[in-house]
Formats: sequence, structure tokens, C-alpha cells
Amino acid sequence: MPRTLVLILGDQLSPDLSSLRGLDPARTTVLLCEVMAEASYVGHHQKKIAFIFAAMRHFAEELRGVGWAVDYVTLDDPANTGTLAGEVTRAAARRNATTVRVTEPGEWRVLAALQALTPAPEILPDDRFLCSHAEFQDWAAERKVLRMEYFYRLMRRKTGLLMDGDQPAGGQWNFDHDNRKRAAPDLFMPQPPRHAPDAITREVLNLVALRFGGNFGTLEPFWLPVTRDDAERAARTFITAALPRFGDYQDAMLTGQKFLYHSLLSPLINVGLLDPLAVCRMAEAAWRDGAAPLNAVEGFIRQIIGWREYVRGIYWREGPDYVRRNALGAVRPLPALYWTGQTGMACMAAAIGQTIEEAYAHHIQRLMVTGNFALLTGIDPHALHEWYLAVYFDAFEWVEAPNTIGMSQFADGGLLASKPYAASGAYIDRMSDYCGSCRYSVKQKTGNQACPLNALYWDFIARHRDRFAGNPRMAQMVRTWDRMAEPRQAELRESAARFLERLDRNGTDV
Repeated sequence: MPRTLVLILGDQLSPDLSSLRGLDPARTTVLLCEVMAEASYVGHHQKKIAFIFAAMRHFAEELRGVGWAVDYVTLDDPANTGTLAGEVTRAAARRNATTVRVTEPGEWRVLAALQALTPAPEILPDDRFLCSHAEFQDWAAERKVLRMEYFYRLMRRKTGLLMDGDQPAGGQWNFDHDNRKRAAPDLFMPQPPRHAPDAITREVLNLVALRFGGNFGTLEPFWLPVTRDDAERAARTFITAALPRFGDYQDAMLTGQKFLYHSLLSPLINVGLLDPLAVCRMAEAAWRDGAAPLNAVEGFIRQIIGWREYVRGIYWREGPDYVRRNALGAVRPLPALYWTGQTGMACMAAAIGQTIEEAYAHHIQRLMVTGNFALLTGIDPHALHEWYLAVYFDAFEWVEAPNTIGMSQFADGGLLASKPYAASGAYIDRMSDYCGSCRYSVKQKTGNQACPLNALYWDFIARHRDRFAGNPRMAQMVRTWDRMAEPRQAELRESAARFLERLDRNGTDV
């Protein structure tokens, strides 16, 4: 009997996937495969590989439990070809499949590999997202400037989330100005739920330790949710325990506090264990029930239906060469400290240190610490892109690349962001307690004891003066630079040059 083979990728672990719809389980085989090509195209964090493989294996059991025939290929299967294309070809022959179906992958690289298969598979839209490619293209075609805020309003109207008729709840679309409080160390901060590895996950951990033990990061303790039930439990815990204060402190950073009030739901959403719209409706219900304030709920929902959908639209609209854009001409190799965390800069040591331990850092640590440092020092944006893609457990190229190339590094020349997110040490001092334990002084502007970000910031402004003089959000800083006396300008640039020389010489002793 002819069969249909449905390939499900590691970030498509959703039972209502478009490729499964309308099929007869009696005439269908579902294929999930762990392949070295996907596990090694960048040097993924050990926890990231373990998370995805464990979630895949549990999802296979979930599918079997509702009647699907599942063909699961483990990484250590002696016959494993190591590629998606090879495993599809093998499985189609093994199962006598005349048709291959797959939901559209999230990366240009994987799409090209699937399109090269013979015969070509049927590729269906990934309708787990709210905005189709065509819808985003239509929205973008009408605008000279593609700002997320206006796209976000479209998604609010489309979903009805936080809407009172045609108007936004609370009379405004965005409450971001309320979400920039500095956190006090004595705040009670709930910890995300920890899930002990079961037998399936333990097998994966042993495999990852054996095959990827030399990769970046620590593998254990491993406590991430890898089943749908545990993911849903994690979502409920966040809504109840952390969402009420998420808004106030979403930009804050504290020494020793890795998670604060953040949800850690992005990896669960990105692999398909959680439905993004359902999570947003849970958050909205908490506000309507009086259990969470509007600024927190709006900020959380904006990250999902606004930013997440927007960066996906940018990624697919701009094409596979987007990751190679380099509008500022940054060419410095990625310093070793990004892999070791060994630096006297307390902010960088904290952000990278917890990345090594948890495969996680929140958005401000990524944007305004590791990203800001890369921007100011002129690190090659593609090298930084590959680092972010490797080290975070929620990183898939469609979401990571626009955040890095566009938002963090301004390498797309302002397509995504209206200004480069560059900052001196004053920003870190305002939003964290890192500076109090740093070997550098945030109050000093130049010299070996000064916070390096201070001189680096003005060196960055000077290097790109002509470009930013016409940027409405940067012109004031250019004018401030221009008004400085020449000896002061020289002192700042010389201090930056000395730091960059040390950075280039050994990569960690800074």
C-alpha cells in the first residue's frame, strides 16, 4: 500500500502541524531523525543539543500514543547518513512511501536542502505563526520604514489581544516606558521549575556527553522541560509566579540572578512544545482577572506576537544573504572571551558565564552586554551571529539572525532598527549591579582602570560620525562628540585603542 512520509524537524514538535493535517495514520509514516549535519553546522551548546533531541524523542512517543506510526532515527544508529536528505531517502524506500510531506523549515539552509530532494517533497506553510510570508510582504510593501511597533499593532488587531474594541487596552499600545526599573537584590525572585531527567532524557544526556562533550557549555545539571505537559506546567508557573513583576524588571540585571522574572518559554515555543497564541491568551487572562498588571502583560505579549513574528518576517523577506550583511564594516575576529567568559569586565563575565552554564541569557544581557561590546569593538557581525546561534537554547536562525544582524549590530544599515544600540558603561550601571564588583571603574572615562565601554563608545561614534550625523536618534551624540576639545577626543580614542590592542593580543586579559 502506498504511504505518505511526513518529515518533522526538531523545531516542529506540534501535534497540529500542517504536514500532519488531513492524513490517514494507517497510510502515513512520521519521520524524525537526529542527524549530525543539523547538530554540528555550528558548535551548539551541549544543553541545546540535549534539549532538542530529548524533546524530539518525547514527541515521538506522544505521536505514537495517538496512533501515528513513527520512524525515529537516533544519532548513533549505525546506518544514519548524517543528513536530513539522506534519512528522508532511506525512510522513503524503507516504508514504500510515494509522497513526502514536510512543514516549511525555519531556515533558508534547510529549505534549500529539502528542495534539492528527488522527488521534491510537498512543502506546506508553517501556520503556527500568526503572520504568513505573503501577509508580511504586503505589510512591508506599503512602507518605506519597517518598524516593529506598527507591525505589532497589526497583530494586536488581528488577534484581538489586549484590545477594547478598536482601541488598545489602557489607551496605549506600548507600556515600555514602565518596564525599565532597576531591580533590588533583596527582591523575591521565583525560580523556574526544574524537571528531573527521565529515562529517555538520560539516554540523550549520555549520547551528548559522548558525542559532543567538547562543545561549548556545561551539560549538567539538566532541568529543562522536554515534554508538552512539562512545558505547559512551566507556562502556568510563569504566569502565576513571575509575570506580575516581569514588566517592571524585564531590562534589569543582577549578579547571581540568572532569570529574575523572565519566562524561559522561548525555547519551548520555538520547538513547538507550546502554542504562542495560547500562551498570550493565558497572559491576557491574568490581566483581565487582576492577577498581573497591564504593563507586564503587554510587554510579554509584545515579545511574542510583535517581535517574534516581526523578525521572522524580516528573515524570510531579506533572503539567505541577510546574515552576511556588514553595513558598518566590522571585521574584528570574535575574541576568545566569548567562549571562556574570562574577563575582568563584570558585565561580560556574568552574561557569558551564565550562558556557559545554562545556554541562556535574557534579552538585555544579549543586546546591551555581549551585543553592545561586539558593536563597540567592531566584531565581525557574521562571527557574532554564529556565536549566538550556537550558544543559546532558543536560537534558530530565523529568530536569531535579525536580532543579531539587525537589532544588535546594525549590520543591515538600519533596516530593522532605527539606531545602533550602543551604550557606555553608564547604561550598565543604571540597569544592573555589575559595576560594583567590576575591576574597572564605571566613573572613569579613560585610562587602564576606566570602564572600557566609556572610551569605546566615543571611539565608535567617531569611527561612524558621518553615517550617524544624519540619524535623528544619533545626531545629538555626534554633536556632543564634535563639541569636545581635540585633546579630549584624542584621549578617548587613545584609551580605546589601548584596550583594543590588549583584546587583539590575547582575547581574554581585558
